[in-house]
Amino acid sequence: MRTLFVSFRVTDLERSLRFWTALGYGVLGRVETGDGSRLVVLKFPEETAASLELVHRPADGRVDVGSGVDHLAIQVDGLAGTLEALAEAGLDPGPVQHPGGAAGPRTSWLTDPDGYRIELVEWPAGHSDGMTAADFP
Repeated sequence: MRTLFVSFRVTDLERSLRFWTALGYGVLGRVETGDGSRLVVLKFPEETAASLELVHRPADGRVDVGSGVDHLAIQVDGLAGTLEALAEAGLDPGPVQHPGGAAGPRTSWLTDPDGYRIELVEWPAGHSDGMTAADFP
């Protein structure tokens, strides 16, 4: 088994699409359900399959993220360049943090229009892609 994608319900689909495409996602496909609801499936250019789905159900009203979803982590190759590109695109990423100390990953946070938090992670040189058992003593 493997995880296919994460799905977020959004209040304003077009506003959310502007945010997520500025972050670097591209639209893989769209579905109209016939009851006014729509969904858009996204992926990063380097990915071979979908990794994020945005679901808009106008009848359900505004999205309340609440305390159930903590964050979505996204790996980046170069955090400094990513933050610069995001700022140029009108997004507001937070400052660089070093949660594992100087030898650990570099991170930055931003929030989408509905309040979903995103952690951008740049692994140190030589670290495998993603988090593995080697990251836990």
